[in-house]
Amino acid sequence: MKAVVKFARGEGNVDVRDVEEPVCGPGQVKVEVAFCGVCGTDLHVLHDTFRNFPPVIMGHEVSGRVVEVGAGAAGVSVGDRATILGATAVTCGQCRYCRSGNFMFCANRRGIGHGVNGGFARYLVVRPDQLYRVPEGFPLEEAALSEPFAAAVQAVTEITQVRIGDTVLISGPGPIGLLCLKLLVAEGVKTIVAGAAADTERLEAARRMGAAATIDIASRNLAEAIREETGGVGVDTAFECAGHPLSVRNCLEALRPMGHYTQVAICGREIPFPIDFIFYKQLTLTGTLCYTARTWDRVMKILAEGRIRLDDMITARLPISQWRQAFDLCERKQALKVLLHPET
Repeated sequence: MKAVVKFARGEGNVDVRDVEEPVCGPGQVKVEVAFCGVCGTDLHVLHDTFRNFPPVIMGHEVSGRVVEVGAGAAGVSVGDRATILGATAVTCGQCRYCRSGNFMFCANRRGIGHGVNGGFARYLVVRPDQLYRVPEGFPLEEAALSEPFAAAVQAVTEITQVRIGDTVLISGPGPIGLLCLKLLVAEGVKTIVAGAAADTERLEAARRMGAAATIDIASRNLAEAIREETGGVGVDTAFECAGHPLSVRNCLEALRPMGHYTQVAICGREIPFPIDFIFYKQLTLTGTLCYTARTWDRVMKILAEGRIRLDDMITARLPISQWRQAFDLCERKQALKVLLHPET
């Protein structure tokens, strides 16, 4: 079968290759991929700035159908429509983090798409516990966004306490920032979205999705805009979703005294940090790393309710042979989410 493979360490070293179709063994489930989303992590793997274990099939935002169930794999049937929690492909199962459900901190953890084979192919094999059934009537295209949506759900509904009546800033209108926006709008929280000059289309998307205000920091002073939007008080909570030093500072400046800052994006480098903001404003700072299995249960319930749809996040659908175009669209911020699918 054809697959997008990181075939060697180093910058680049990604191409479509012919690989063996995976075999479904005992206790395993074989999934035919419908769609697999391109993520910032995939770009990091391409540039070798995220740990990876080549040769490995890339892609981890997967939806598809079960086509084979191995011996002893209970609770799954051929034909089930599912999305996949790929982050738990390899864990020790014994450390304090695995046992508490916080598997992201397991020292032995590897996820699909960088640590083991992922979803930029026609088939992949996983364990039954990694499958989450897609709610009836919910399209598999949208279900492919379950993984990034889970990261947003943890950030907004589990890590951070946000209540109706609050005013929130999202700095960085990329896919995760916009998914956070969808959740906040659904909860009736006034949300301001800030972005840079390259984010024009994404800020327009934020307005369509219900942002109370959008701010292009290239043409409008963010501090002044926040004062206008909050009557000089500042925002109650800031979600940093850009991973940029200026965005970090802007969020800290925008917060009111005793406000809450949540770091959602990866900065990927050491940055100058204005720590006195924390002291003088008595701020609370929190990080959020992906999700837990409990988060995924919540995601499926949210999707089943039908109040939040993800179709307007999908900009393009391309065959895996056009992976370069898909990656370029994401790197140039010319897309929200791009889905790859197997060749027909």
